[in-house]
Order: sequence, then structure tokens, then C-alpha cells
Amino acid sequence: MTGPDSEFDLIRRYFAEPAGTSPDVRLGIGDDAALLGVQAGHELVVSVDTMVEGTHYFPDHPPASLGHKALAANLSDLAAMGADPLGAVLSLTLPSVDHDWLAAFSRGFLALAEQASVPLVGGDTTRGPGAISVTVLGQVPAGQALRRAGARPGDRLVVSGALGGAAAGLAFEKQRRAQGRPPDEESPDCARLFWPSARLALGRGLRNRARAVIDISDGLLADLGHLAAACGCGARVDWSQLPVDPLLEGQPEEMVRDCVLAGGEDYELLFALPPTEPLELLSLSVRTSLTVIGEFTSGSDIEVVDAHGARLDVARRGHDHFAG
Repeated sequence: MTGPDSEFDLIRRYFAEPAGTSPDVRLGIGDDAALLGVQAGHELVVSVDTMVEGTHYFPDHPPASLGHKALAANLSDLAAMGADPLGAVLSLTLPSVDHDWLAAFSRGFLALAEQASVPLVGGDTTRGPGAISVTVLGQVPAGQALRRAGARPGDRLVVSGALGGAAAGLAFEKQRRAQGRPPDEESPDCARLFWPSARLALGRGLRNRARAVIDISDGLLADLGHLAAACGCGARVDWSQLPVDPLLEGQPEEMVRDCVLAGGEDYELLFALPPTEPLELLSLSVRTSLTVIGEFTSGSDIEVVDAHGARLDVARRGHDHFAG
């Protein structure tokens, strides 16, 4: 099919515009596959993520912010590995061709691609139930990739930025929908939900410093559980030290706890830092707020305690893609 709504026409019209350049991209969009070079002394890093309509995003999710978010979620995985982006591949499954939607989606996707210097080097479009799949490729100096395993009892548990903003934005978005109001991607209440950021500079700054790293996509406690399990450790989180997103100020305590501990899609980095590593210097060098929220412990328990050390009862732990 080569008409105005053919796969190749859609790619040429909406995705062929260069989004950032890189000497490592030898051949991009327009051939059977892309050619990328990896610098000498580096290792290739690859991550893929899929978003399904009705599961990960509403059918009427504003398309510009959806394009941004689809790429940002994948770049966050590169950040958690300490990698520099090389390129991205996008696969779109659409129930029908909507030119206004495609124009806005590609605008949001390509704007972030240019900002993060990650060229779109290939992809695929097809008709079917809505789904967006992005694969990102990056590189990291050999032997310096950040991993989940490596934390030791006594290491500080550190998080970047603030927590709970995306989950709070989702709660406010659901309230809007219940009132019959359309989604508003420009609302400050939903900025963390619609326009997340990937901590790429922090990831690079953690090379040879952090012992274990993960990005927070499924919720603080869920992802801490993954991190601790990979390290063979437990962890203690001090609720009084958690950096709560300002969006949650004045909200009910139950909502605050749920958003901060179990709300996903904050895309902050959670990592283990040795006691001797200077946190303030690291924070200044990457221009990102960093907070010590607890420590890794022996054993396997993940516990949340209050300012007095009393254990808090936490019902929900985070997002599970296959939960009922």
C-alpha cells in the first residue's frame, strides 16, 4: 500500500524529520534496518517498553504528552543503567489513521528526542488495538554500567527528586473525568503524569559511585523490593525523610502514603550509596535534589518506619502488570 495513508507515507510525513543528530548513527529511517556504531571501549545498552491503550493510557490521552511519555519511560531505563542514548525505535499500532493525533504525538515524541539527543532511527506502524512500543539503545563505558545488584547492608538508600507526583496527577485526572471534564495536558496538577523526565545526567553521575540503581516506574516499595532482592538485602525506609511532591500538600494521609509509597511513574532514580560517598557533592554535580530515605539491612524484609522507628503498616506495595 502506497497511498496517502500507507505505512510509508505516515512515516515520511510524521517521523522522518531528524530529531537530534549523532555520529554514531550511520544509517537511520528509510532502509530495512538502522546502522549504529558503538564507541570503542563501550558496551551496548538496550531497553524496550510497551504501552497498551486502556491499560497504560486512556483512549483520549492527549497525544503530544503521550508521545513524550512513551519515550521518557524508556530513557529512564537508560538512566538507571548510567547509559548515554544512541537512538530509538518506535512501533505504533493504531485502530485507525487520525492525522491530527499523529501530528501531535510525533511532535511530543520528537521534541523530547531532540532535547535528549536520541535520534529516532526506525520503527513500524500497523493497524490494530492501540499500542505503543519503544526500544531505546544506549552505550556506557565498559564495566561501568549501573545494575540492580551490589548494595550492602549499611549502604544509604537515596532517591532523586520528589515522590508521588505522577500518582497524584492520575488521581486528579480521574476526578476531572468523573466530573465530565476533558483531560488537560497543560494542567500543573498533571505535569508529572503527562510530562515525566528521565534522570539521564544523574545516571551518568552515578557511574563508579552507586552500588545498585533502579528507576521508579512501578512505585517506591515495589521497585525497592526488586532492588533489594537483586542485592540479597533488606531495606528500611524512614517515612519522615521521604521527599513528598508538593502536589500532595493538604491531601488526606491515606492518599499521600499511597501515592508516595505505591504510586508509579515518577521515574526517579533509587540507589544504594556507600556511607563514604559525599552526597552533597554528587547532588551539586548533577543539579538534582537527592535525599537519603533509609538504609539497606541484612535479611530480606522491606519495612517502612516513622520518625521514632515504629513500623508502619503498608497495605499496597505498587503496580503489578499482571494483577487482576
